[in-house]
Amino acid sequence: MNSEFIKRILSSIILLPLTFFIVIEGSFLFVIFLVICFFISIYEWNNMSKNKKYRIAGLFFLLISFLSIYNLRLNSNENYLLFTYIIIICISTDIGGYVFGNIFKGPKLTNYSPNKTISGLLGSIMFSQSSFLILYLFLDYNYLDLKLIIVQFFLCIISVFGDIFFSYIKRINNIKDYSNLIPGHGGILDRIDGMIFVVIFYNLASLKNVIQ
Repeated sequence: MNSEFIKRILSSIILLPLTFFIVIEGSFLFVIFLVICFFISIYEWNNMSKNKKYRIAGLFFLLISFLSIYNLRLNSNENYLLFTYIIIICISTDIGGYVFGNIFKGPKLTNYSPNKTISGLLGSIMFSQSSFLILYLFLDYNYLDLKLIIVQFFLCIISVFGDIFFSYIKRINNIKDYSNLIPGHGGILDRIDGMIFVVIFYNLASLKNVIQ
């Protein structure tokens, strides 16, 4: 195991339980956490972006994304389950892609993000679907709705797209990570790149009554 991988594991062991605690707790604690993450994300994007138009567009997009997170979590106290579900899908998508991509390697998924492979995409789909089914069984629902499976699949694909998009932005700006805030992971944007797109999609789909 290399040192970066060990740092990645140790950081996850510390940050994941803390994040889930804050999400479930909600209230002012979640708002403070969200505001801190928002301003760090703005700093990372602003510090990276050289083009003024792209910088402003990115800042606006981040604002929409964080407002979407706020809306998903704080509409009611019960919405911690919904937002927790989205976090789990995004994390399992990321883990699946990382594990399968490193083990099986193979053809690249796209030139925009050279570390992304087709095997990694398959791993993302398998891990996210497995997490979805485990969570579904844990919540003890009476039936498995096909629409939920389809929605979950699209959330996974959108998360992968978000990862590729932000990887491409890093590549054209010649940087490895958006910052060194989280050992082994990079910055806040390196961790929430997929989720940024997923929460916006979920909110728009909810407004169109595509999903409940």
